[in-house]
Amino acid sequence: MNLKTYKPLLGLLVLAALAYVLHKLAFYFLKINTQIFYYSIETLYLMFLGLSILVFIVLLKVKEKSFDNVGMSFLLGTSIKMVVCYVILRPLLQVSNSSIAIEKNNFFVMFILFLTIETILTIRILNEKQ
Repeated sequence: MNLKTYKPLLGLLVLAALAYVLHKLAFYFLKINTQIFYYSIETLYLMFLGLSILVFIVLLKVKEKSFDNVGMSFLLGTSIKMVVCYVILRPLLQVSNSSIAIEKNNFFVMFILFLTIETILTIRILNEKQ
């Protein structure tokens, strides 16, 4: 196992851990009760982290076989991830309670955060060829 090959996964883990700590601190200082959430923050982070790790494992395998297809694989993996996230978010979208608005926003912010992390790390993979 070449550690340099799996460096993006390490970066992903570090950034996700940092985001989790900041997220928990923000909710603590803003006094947001997460006990009423349909999905706990930990569950969402594990889900997003698992999906991101899966996308990166696929990207690293594609990079070994055909470097030119990494970008398209990223787009395909992100699209599949978006569909999975929609299926998971669907129960929250069907509730029209105003108290669930924080949880919906939380989900979307986490989705955007992990998408940003994945995009930055994929750009680094694509810049390795230069």
